[in-house]
Amino acid sequence: MSSDIVLLEYVWLDGYSTPNLRSKVKTIRGFEGKLPIWNFDGSSTNQAEGNFSECVLVPARAYKWTDNHVLVLCEVMNTDGTPHESNFRSKLRSIEETTSTGQYWWGFEQEYFMKKDGSPLGFPPDGNPKPQGPYYCGVGASQSKGRKLAEKHMVECLQMGINITGINAEVAIGQWEFQVFDGDTLKACDDLWMSRYLLHRIAESQELDIDTSPKPVVGDWNGSGCHTNFSNQKMREEGGKEMFEEILSSLETAHDQHISIYGEGNADRLTGQHETQHINTFSWGVGDRGASVRVPVSVEANNWTGYLEDRRPAANCDPYKVALRIVQTVEKTEDV
Repeated sequence: MSSDIVLLEYVWLDGYSTPNLRSKVKTIRGFEGKLPIWNFDGSSTNQAEGNFSECVLVPARAYKWTDNHVLVLCEVMNTDGTPHESNFRSKLRSIEETTSTGQYWWGFEQEYFMKKDGSPLGFPPDGNPKPQGPYYCGVGASQSKGRKLAEKHMVECLQMGINITGINAEVAIGQWEFQVFDGDTLKACDDLWMSRYLLHRIAESQELDIDTSPKPVVGDWNGSGCHTNFSNQKMREEGGKEMFEEILSSLETAHDQHISIYGEGNADRLTGQHETQHINTFSWGVGDRGASVRVPVSVEANNWTGYLEDRRPAANCDPYKVALRIVQTVEKTEDV
């Protein structure tokens, strides 16, 4: 390929209730850095009717994959310039300016299963492997499957400017987790979506599938979540047990609203077993990984300053919706 050709790979979320990532590539010769607006057929992505199917892709954030290959995360807009109804990113654009409690920090813990021919890596074709237990942070060919993919994904994300803070093998064999952190709400959510996209792309090249459904394996196996760690400036700097208990009380009051947007199929995961609280119950506890929301031990040790871990979001959640809902609850406003 000629050295003056740049590949712009446009990435967006489709219109299904659990959004799928979509992409297409534009080639540009003599690229000077300006990302053009593009369009796509929304009737094929559940975002438009066939008689008027054009949807608009507006570049939102670019990630340099290689010297001549750029991944472009886009917002979906209507042809009149207004945000498409499926575009929840647009609702987050001004979130930092409208909060009264200071800048939010976010840490997403993305769990997923690697699959080959429909089965998790390490599962025999005629049933289940040995029970879960030895696989969490496991080492060795019998205890860990898929490390090459997980590590390649981590390195390539870091090279693109996505702040992956760590990876680990999870409780079930073939199940992994990576963590994304950022002190900017919009970038944290963008980075999680793009890191998911890159994970699918790398897995595709290895003829593997990525499964982010909440309960990919039925039975005595952990599901997959996207535990969401969050704090605002007041939580980090002022703190106090009273402040944290007020936030936790607000999260309990709004429990149903949170659950409604925390991922489809989450009831199969939030059963009260496998380090979860039942989907119909809200609880919190210091160091309690079986609660809806965990208060880290460090928060109590540091005079109730720090962050909270919301353990309810499923692995297939939309981080734009999750972050918006958390801020709405903490700030006690529906208009963020």
